[in-house]
Amino acid sequence: MTDKTPHRGGAPVGYVAELGAVEAGAVLYLRLWCTGPDAQRQVWNDFATALGPQGGRQALKSFEMLCDLCARHGRRPLMRHNVTCKCLGADESCFANFIGYASDGEREDALMIATTIVRPDMAGALVGAAQEFGFALRRMALKAESFPPPYSNTTPKSKTTLH
Repeated sequence: MTDKTPHRGGAPVGYVAELGAVEAGAVLYLRLWCTGPDAQRQVWNDFATALGPQGGRQALKSFEMLCDLCARHGRRPLMRHNVTCKCLGADESCFANFIGYASDGEREDALMIATTIVRPDMAGALVGAAQEFGFALRRMALKAESFPPPYSNTTPKSKTTLH
């Protein structure tokens, strides 16, 4: 292998648009958070706007803990795509599914995935933070669904099952 070999964790495996609201939110906020201070302020603003100041602070606290655990105890750095990229990287897919399982209460599955992200002794703490963050994303998604845009009266597209 050479230094120019791309890391497998960044390999595209799908599209963000194929994810559910919680999983897509997890990827978006991970990308934003890792972009820098201005984007981190946007994360806080999104949380506070959708969940109120207290709920936003709690969501931010769990998300910060999640990111901190991944950074300090990760098996390796999580690869991510640019904030505006439509592709979904392998690590991002893993992260999205992890948050999805945790927010669904599927603790054993979330714990199994967590051990691929961080050291095994930190997996339980990662799942706890992921569960809180996932619940916040669920609340945000439910709130967004209750306020559909005014142009939503267009004919719905048919859904096709591919697999």
